[in-house]
Amino acid sequence: MRVDFYRLSRDSALDAVALLARKSVEAGRRVLVVSAGEEAQQALSRSLWESAPEAFLANGIAGSAHDARQPVLISGDVDAANGAQFLILADGQWRDPGSGFERVMLVFDDASIEGARACWRQLGEDEAIRRHFWKQDESGRWVEGP
Repeated sequence: MRVDFYRLSRDSALDAVALLARKSVEAGRRVLVVSAGEEAQQALSRSLWESAPEAFLANGIAGSAHDARQPVLISGDVDAANGAQFLILADGQWRDPGSGFERVMLVFDDASIEGARACWRQLGEDEAIRRHFWKQDESGRWVEGP
């Protein structure tokens, strides 16, 4: 499994999640976005609909009758009712993804950096996991590196 760490320095988590979800859907993958709290989940849903009006991302919040049909499903826990291959942890908190995902993306900021560092070290002990670290350059573009 691939795990990507995205350190926020310029964009908001909402903007970063919208970009990651859009790229994932364009690549033909279903996405599960996880964040704690109903208010945060509603904000994520609005951001996905509004971030690029010309190419909005259809999405739903887990718990409806149509969860399985959603290309992007937003939830408070790691339960891919939409059959997602990609998982975005939008609130900087690591959750065990189990074995059903091809790729996990942890989006974090300065407030959650210590948890991300601990997670990086812990996952480094698992040979089945390929870790990647991403940060934004001066222009806001995501680049891989330390």
